[in-house]
Amino acid sequence: MQPGAGKQVAFYAPMKPPHHPVPSGDREIARNLMGLLRSSGADVQLVSDFRSYDKRGEAALQTDLRRAAEAEAARLIREMPAADLWVTYHNYYKAPDLIGPAVARARAIPYVQIESTRAKKRLTGAWSGFAEAAHAAADAAAAIFYFTGQDRFALERDRCGGQIVAPLPPFLPIEGLPAASFLDGPMLTAGMMRPGDKLASYRIIAKTLAHLPGDWRLDIAGDGPARSDVEALMAPFGGRVRFLGQLSREDLSAAYIKSSLFLWPGVNEAFGMVYLEAQAHGLPVAAQNRPGVRDVLLPRPYPDPEDGAAALAAFTAGLLASPALCSGIGREAREYIARNHLAPAAARRFWDIAAPLMETKT
Repeated sequence: MQPGAGKQVAFYAPMKPPHHPVPSGDREIARNLMGLLRSSGADVQLVSDFRSYDKRGEAALQTDLRRAAEAEAARLIREMPAADLWVTYHNYYKAPDLIGPAVARARAIPYVQIESTRAKKRLTGAWSGFAEAAHAAADAAAAIFYFTGQDRFALERDRCGGQIVAPLPPFLPIEGLPAASFLDGPMLTAGMMRPGDKLASYRIIAKTLAHLPGDWRLDIAGDGPARSDVEALMAPFGGRVRFLGQLSREDLSAAYIKSSLFLWPGVNEAFGMVYLEAQAHGLPVAAQNRPGVRDVLLPRPYPDPEDGAAALAAFTAGLLASPALCSGIGREAREYIARNHLAPAAARRFWDIAAPLMETKT
């Protein structure tokens, strides 16, 4: 029997609902989590579209959001279909769960969180009230699942009572591995093109390419508001860099298969779904040794960010120069993903914790 068979799950994502029109890693993970629970037999309902997101730390907006959240919680307490479990994805100081704890308490169902962060440094400043709300919501959770070791320390430090803090490694929403790469095409980069951390990764790539010897080629999958900036960064390399645009899931999979390695530094990535996808296809990865990123990469040495683009270029050149090395790393990466980062393993980890909570609810 599937571990979630017959369970009614109320799902909520305070930052961005899974059907939001703007693509993002947050939206993708929310969709994957709902799919994961459904694939394990649960009836999963997105119970609210309410967004508590405050991007800039505006007191007036936070007041309005709290007021709207009270009304939404009251509505759900009255109208929400029966549920055995409430699951909130991504509770943090910019988007605290302002409705889940109240509804779960009123309906007497277990309340759990996935990817919740505790940020004590935000308890002062423009988001102080929302940071307190995020901490309060975390305190209400019977269990909190974390994706990477980066979040583990604070969650365990501030654990509330007998609360369970457990790993849920990032996963691909598939049961088996996709086709393996031929490892004989251009390098591949895949990332949204937007200001901030994504553009910072593209800047590092441009500096890396300037140091990279040999007759290399690079395909870039992605699009976004900073595309002109990325194109300007890559202009010095002429036809050796090709822009593929925003790809469908199927076309991106085909791009992985036709590539020789995956290049993405990972500036401030929580972990990066593209790393899981690339390795599932058997691509060796050229990335920097960063928190979060290292949690999903095949364990082996990677260049440190402080060593700069020259170190990343040397690492990349070493891969390009040795097809045998790439082939071996690719096989190990696929085995690593199969063991740790596919849907069946994630479902077992989740229900091993969640199922007993439902059995003991009052």
